[in-house]
Amino acid sequence: MKRKTARIIGNGLMGLGLLTMVGGVGYSILNQMPELGLPQFLAHGAIGSIFVGAILWLAGARVGGQERVADRYWWVRHFDSRCTNGKSHRHF
Repeated sequence: MKRKTARIIGNGLMGLGLLTMVGGVGYSILNQMPELGLPQFLAHGAIGSIFVGAILWLAGARVGGQERVADRYWWVRHFDSRCTNGKSHRHF
């Protein structure tokens, strides 16, 4: 798969995952309002859709090549063994 195609598919999967997660959270919140009369059996599906959305997000990041953590983050720079340049650090 070409890089541009992989990036487009990855971004699409990440967007679909985001929409799935937001939809699941939204339905879970709306389901708590009894005056709306939403079916209770769909509440478990809404919770499950949050996890499905997260998996879609991670799959899209993997396909699109965005799964690496950037070393600009403070925690990674100071505590990740890959970013220490072979120095011996002692952190307490």
